[in-house]
Amino acid sequence: MSILDTTTVDQKEQHTSDHILREEVQIYAKDFKRAWVGLGQHLNAIYQDKLYRNWGYDKFETYIVKEVGLKKPAAMKLLKSYLFLEEEEPTYLKDDFFKEREAPKIPGVDEVNVLRLAKNRKELYKSDYDRLKRDVFDKGHSAAAVRQSLTNLIKERKQVDPEEERHQRNQAAIRRLLNSLRVFKKDMAALKLVPAQILKETDVIIKHLEDQLD
Repeated sequence: MSILDTTTVDQKEQHTSDHILREEVQIYAKDFKRAWVGLGQHLNAIYQDKLYRNWGYDKFETYIVKEVGLKKPAAMKLLKSYLFLEEEEPTYLKDDFFKEREAPKIPGVDEVNVLRLAKNRKELYKSDYDRLKRDVFDKGHSAAAVRQSLTNLIKERKQVDPEEERHQRNQAAIRRLLNSLRVFKKDMAALKLVPAQILKETDVIIKHLEDQLD
């Protein structure tokens, strides 16, 4: 075999090796991106069945911190995001979803969590949610990008009426005044700092203010 032939063989072997390495990295990347789903599934089973008690933990949060190494907010976000997929979007828990998509388009827990929060926004239309869902599951948009889209959609859908806005401010002011009067009445009655007549008049004022609320 000539030197040229040897060089060609080496190049082919190197190309094959590089190709295998590239494919393996893609597989590992997919596994890495989907790992939170499996963790969420197992933690949900532990949480629902209170299995952590069998392992000497009184609280789920204690088990999470000491044995899993997650803080409570992170663990609850993971659990809620997993349950959201299980209850609202079970299609995306199937293996086919992960096999058919490239690693960059597989959503992480933060992206799914933003979508979960968007699902309950009354300002959004179903078409708005469907658009955000495509951004998360089909286009692989980041949590920050989806959050920005959500903010923009809410601004578009929320029509600001000056009269309604003024009414809402007035309602909030009345509620604050009511809270102050109730605290005043409770304290004054307990400490007997004012005559009973003032307390009665305070009751009348509180009633009038309550009637002003929607």
